[in-house]
Amino acid sequence: MMLPYAPWLAWLIPLITAILMPVFNKLGKKVRDYSAIGAIFLSVIFSFSLVLDILYGKAYNILTGETLGTIPYDWEINWLPIGDVNGDSVLDYITAGVLVDPLSVFMMCIVSFIGLLIMIYSLGYMHGEPDMVRYWFWMDFFIGSMLLLVSADNLLQMFYGWEMVGVCSWQLISFWYKSKSPSDDPRFPTEGAYNAHCGLKAFIVTSFGDIFLVISIAVIGFATWAAFGVPTFNFMKLAQQTGWIGELAHWGILTIVSIFLFTGPIGKSAQFPLQEWLPEAMAGPTTVSALIHAATMVKAGVYLVARILPIFYAGMGIYDGLATFFTVVAWIGAITAFIAATDGLVARELKKVLAFSTISQLGYMMLALGAAGLSGTLAYTGYLAGTFHLMAHAIFKALLFLCAGAVLHTVHTKYMDQMGGLKEHMPTTYKTMLIGAASLSGIPPFAGFFSKELIFTALWTTDLLALFIVAGVVAVLTPFYSFRMIGLTFFGPKSEHVKKIEEEHGLHEAPKVMTIPLWILAILTIITGFTGPLAERFFEPVITSLGAGHITSLEELYVEYLVHSFTSITTLISLVLISIGFFPAYYIYIKRKVDPKAIVENNALLRGIYTLLYNRWYWNALYYKISGVAIWVANRIRKVQTGVLNVNVLGMLLGFAAMLIYILLMFM
Repeated sequence: MMLPYAPWLAWLIPLITAILMPVFNKLGKKVRDYSAIGAIFLSVIFSFSLVLDILYGKAYNILTGETLGTIPYDWEINWLPIGDVNGDSVLDYITAGVLVDPLSVFMMCIVSFIGLLIMIYSLGYMHGEPDMVRYWFWMDFFIGSMLLLVSADNLLQMFYGWEMVGVCSWQLISFWYKSKSPSDDPRFPTEGAYNAHCGLKAFIVTSFGDIFLVISIAVIGFATWAAFGVPTFNFMKLAQQTGWIGELAHWGILTIVSIFLFTGPIGKSAQFPLQEWLPEAMAGPTTVSALIHAATMVKAGVYLVARILPIFYAGMGIYDGLATFFTVVAWIGAITAFIAATDGLVARELKKVLAFSTISQLGYMMLALGAAGLSGTLAYTGYLAGTFHLMAHAIFKALLFLCAGAVLHTVHTKYMDQMGGLKEHMPTTYKTMLIGAASLSGIPPFAGFFSKELIFTALWTTDLLALFIVAGVVAVLTPFYSFRMIGLTFFGPKSEHVKKIEEEHGLHEAPKVMTIPLWILAILTIITGFTGPLAERFFEPVITSLGAGHITSLEELYVEYLVHSFTSITTLISLVLISIGFFPAYYIYIKRKVDPKAIVENNALLRGIYTLLYNRWYWNALYYKISGVAIWVANRIRKVQTGVLNVNVLGMLLGFAAMLIYILLMFM
């Protein structure tokens, strides 16, 4: 049960440790390294101490046995005074706080535990790397910020964690900005310049979505002010009293505000059309890539949609416009899943295949959560599917990225066509990566099979046929690019590059400090698929509010879950789809029976499709064209300002507008 102040200390300890990292470095390298890892270990302890509180339905102090409150438990403190109440001298406050409920504890456990394994792996992967103080600082700060984000009890505090996560990702993606190695990208002379560009690209693209998110948060504050007489951003209050949704509907802006709210997750979770930053995020260390893709950053958007879903679901039958929100979420997820899966078919870089798969799987999660809002009394199926796939993906994607890191650590190249023949030299990495690829592909009995089966069931049982078809197409593409990756990396003849590495350094397995986390994640990938009924029990308060009836005993849940998972029509359909994708990949890239390059080069249609997909449907090129035009316009404006007006007229106008708005608010 809850350790004292557990939901606070889980995120405070990593943040404080990050700030103290220069001090720990003065005490010695081992003190520095183990302090960074120890902080996350404590976060794991504090996060998992909350699990029993959820299962028992009450928050307890584990030392005193004191009952703190029922679940969901909201631990608030006064934060920002917001003015006079009813004309007397008593101030009201915008509060800060932590929310102990199934979703927050679920996310805290995932973030802290996956983060801990990645931190341990870093001891081997980053060994001998300079600037480790900077590395540990940002890694601890990253994990602490994500824990703050998912445990916050209100939108405003969550947004602080949201932006802190964005800054951390920028710094960590750019970590090797000092590198003087020649860049493969002709636009950048060195790898360091390229890395810095990639980090900044991630920050700018995600910040674009954040602009709309902060606008929606501000408007929600005004709506709650109009509805309750005092602004509130607290999740529990927003859920308990939906009058603020009525205010938005009355003002005629409910649909646009809800979509603005979703734009933040579109950016953070790399959904269409803001998905193009995530492949470039591979410029950072592989440990950073694993953390971004498995436990932090990209999961923030999915978390926010899952957090707001029950609140909007409560208003579905009362206020028009919310159906549009869920439709947008579902179709953005479906389009993203498809586009990213096609990009993964032709990617050369090992980590970029995994990046495209992350974007695609995040699309699956959004698809499930959007479908939940369109499913009426069966909304809980989509909610469970989306959140369960989030957990399954966190485990197998951390596994895949850390396996990729072990490969890169050995062969010193990121390109799969410069690999090959590594199976015998890296048996642990091969076996564990094979498990991760099978889970990603949805092959039973791995976790990805069960979570994808829940998504297919949610779509099938609610007659969302068009979305089901898109999800089915993605189910064909996923095993193809997954086993193409396995084949190019581990099978076939060794490339000239690998032969050279073997002669100069020898081919070897990664050290134990790197392989032990691989085995832990591989074992979890095997067993977590069977925890579906436990997840349903864990999320009982949420899914009950989404239309689920009385939840039967755990034994009956298990029987129903296993029988359905292995005998349902959706299982049969998904296995057929997986086979359609798997066998061509096996034949071409593992058995090496045909040369895919020759097939593409000799067929004009395939050559055109390959070019389209290799260029990522030209979305990335389009954004660079748009940014080039924007820079040109900005330079013209700057010249006018400095050469003609000699004053910043625009800045003066914006300042005047801000002052006017402030004065109006003072008298409202």
